[in-house]
Amino acid sequence: MIPFTVFMVVFVAAFCAGMFGMWLNGRLPDAHLDFDSKEVIKLVMGLIGSMAALVLGLLVASANSNYNAQSSELQALSANVVLLDRILLSYGPEAQGARQELRTAIAAARDRIWSPDGLKAPNLDAAGKLARRMQALDPKTDAARSAQTRAIQLTDSIMQTRLLMFQQQEGAGLPSLFLNALVFWICALFFGFGLLTRYNVTVAASLVVGAFSVAAAIFLIMELNQPYQGFLQLSDAPLREALAQVEG
Repeated sequence: MIPFTVFMVVFVAAFCAGMFGMWLNGRLPDAHLDFDSKEVIKLVMGLIGSMAALVLGLLVASANSNYNAQSSELQALSANVVLLDRILLSYGPEAQGARQELRTAIAAARDRIWSPDGLKAPNLDAAGKLARRMQALDPKTDAARSAQTRAIQLTDSIMQTRLLMFQQQEGAGLPSLFLNALVFWICALFFGFGLLTRYNVTVAASLVVGAFSVAAAIFLIMELNQPYQGFLQLSDAPLREALAQVEG
């Protein structure tokens, strides 16, 4: 789902629920809005408000944790790419083919991470080709053998990080059923706000601010859950800098 579309739906639904409550306030018999009835309504609103606030807080924390994890893994991936290239460069001319494979693999990975359709699964064939290049090296000295071993380990680490980025992102997101339940709670809460008061401009403005706030919270959750798209998109600067060093 598109975060901005969800934002607009939640904003309009919450505000309309509040306005409908105010409209109903002037049409219900007085017995429906006596002191005891209002006390029960307030208790139910307090329960729903507590649930909605708790869930929103947990979702924001979870989405922010996912966003930070992706950022850290992207930086680790970029650092390992540069380190692997330095090791291959120190190995000697025999590793030039592996360096070229590394450049190609990283350029392709960047295109797959910042794809218009969002993060795509890593290309295992490209990674396998790079690993085979590493294993095909024929070191003649202890230093060369050590460099080859370290290069193979770094290649495995890069691939593991890339797979982890994809798997974590696949598990992120806000399930539709969960989102629908949350929107229902918010609309019920705003309906209760409107039901307890008669229409005036100040109350209507307050409903606008409240509806905008909860819609913005859901918008932020959805944006943080898709760090390679949208307004809060992670920068590809770390990988671009790594690619520039590899090509240098």
